[in-house]
Amino acid sequence: MIRYLLRRLFTMTVALWLIITITFAIAHSIPGGPFASEKKLPEAVKKNLEERYHLNDPLWKQYTDYLKNILHGDLGPSFKYEHQTVNSIIKSNFPVSATLGSLSICFSLVVGMLAGVISALRQNRWQDYLAMVLATLSFSVPSFILSGLLMYVFAYQLGWLPPAMWGTWQQAILPTLALSALPTAFIARLMRSSMLEVLQQDYLKTAKAKGLSEYAVIIRHAIRNAILPVVTYIGPLIATVLTGSFVVESIFAVPGLGRWFVQSVSNRDYTVILGVTVFYSAFLMLMNFLVDIAYSWIDPRIKLTDSKEV
Repeated sequence: MIRYLLRRLFTMTVALWLIITITFAIAHSIPGGPFASEKKLPEAVKKNLEERYHLNDPLWKQYTDYLKNILHGDLGPSFKYEHQTVNSIIKSNFPVSATLGSLSICFSLVVGMLAGVISALRQNRWQDYLAMVLATLSFSVPSFILSGLLMYVFAYQLGWLPPAMWGTWQQAILPTLALSALPTAFIARLMRSSMLEVLQQDYLKTAKAKGLSEYAVIIRHAIRNAILPVVTYIGPLIATVLTGSFVVESIFAVPGLGRWFVQSVSNRDYTVILGVTVFYSAFLMLMNFLVDIAYSWIDPRIKLTDSKEV
């Protein structure tokens, strides 16, 4: 167990270093710079700004300095927003993205699993067909198109919900629906196929033969075993929701971290691009690590051991 955990921590550290290196190279290869704008700055002012932020240093020195700062938890200042650091931007805006993401993940898990279970228990009936048709539609429509449709129908045509911004529970409904559509559909299909497979297992037939009610068999045995593929998907689900929120947050004017990332790419704000990428990468690696640990809690037959330890 300890050896497995240490091995995972080592691979996560190497992966994070590779992500930092690749993102640093890509960010600095983008044409233009953080101080390039429609209104051209005087050359002396531009040089002073580059000297202040050490952008006139050789690229290798900027890279090594950035790595040293990361080891101290310093993601650097924003080049475009004076008196703002990447740490303060993440601290101020990630809670909004986390709230939107948590709402979307909870909605996806509850609705997707419920739809998958009902679809499996009512196989080849109208409930099954309805759930799978809705899941296929959710797969087919990108989040930015769905966002526009939801905004047009529920905000402008019906007037039931506000079209954008953030702060009230009504303003959270449309971005949550737009962000959770794809993962909900995937979970529904995943849960349906897993439930159909589990329902054919001999131990469920034995449980029924011993006199257990159908409700107890489904809740205590079938769903618990069918849920493992869904647990596997939780890591990628978080990645899908967080990266998808970049677009959804921009469309619905949600003041989350995703909007800052999109703006930083347009502004060539290298430190914000790097800082948000590093933060999200570390967060997603941690979530995947916790999912692996959750396996052994859900199914005791799964052991967290190195292959050499078996």
